Amino acid sequence: MGITLMFMILASVAPYLFYQINKKWLAGVQAIVVIGMWIYGINISLLGIEPAIFSLTWTSFYLSFILAEVAWIMFIIYVVKNTDQPAINKNPSSQM
Repeated sequence: MGITLMFMILASVAPYLFYQINKKWLAGVQAIVVIGMWIYGINISLLGIEPAIFSLTWTSFYLSFILAEVAWIMFIIYVVKNTDQPAINKNPSSQM
């Protein structure tokens, strides 16, 4: 359950990542799905209730993990593309 909780926390950060890369509609979808993910997680871990397969909370639980993975990959690509590259010295004689 510890690894699942870690991924749930990472998925909870995903709406912020989507917002940072200007994908506001994905941030909205992920925010809604995260609420269902936490409801499912609380039902399983604390209450011992296992919702039916393909129920709303079950779907949001797994969809949240998929969208979170997409968010982290898109955010890493965004950061790498927008990182300033160090300037290459064009005058080799100034290095001496």
